[in-house]
Amino acid sequence: MSAAPLHGHHDGTQPIPRTQDAVAAALPPAQRMEFYREMGEATDEEIGGVLRRWWLRAELYRDPEGDRIHAAVQAGTAPGVPASEVLRRLGER
Repeated sequence: MSAAPLHGHHDGTQPIPRTQDAVAAALPPAQRMEFYREMGEATDEEIGGVLRRWWLRAELYRDPEGDRIHAAVQAGTAPGVPASEVLRRLGER
């Protein structure tokens, strides 16, 4: 019997650590300055969300299918249900 690892990706790579330095290093140079700008402007309440959002972007940039997935999400053609729909359904319970 085999089990999937609790952490890591399906291809065996480890996720990018959720630190400012690791996220910055994983971003393309063109995105890095925007990341630093947003981190520098974030308040105490916002900084965790900014880091999480950019961490997700860094993971997406690292994915070979990232460009295709991003384009599908932006176009509204990605499979799945929008978060707004899930929240609406949960609110109906």
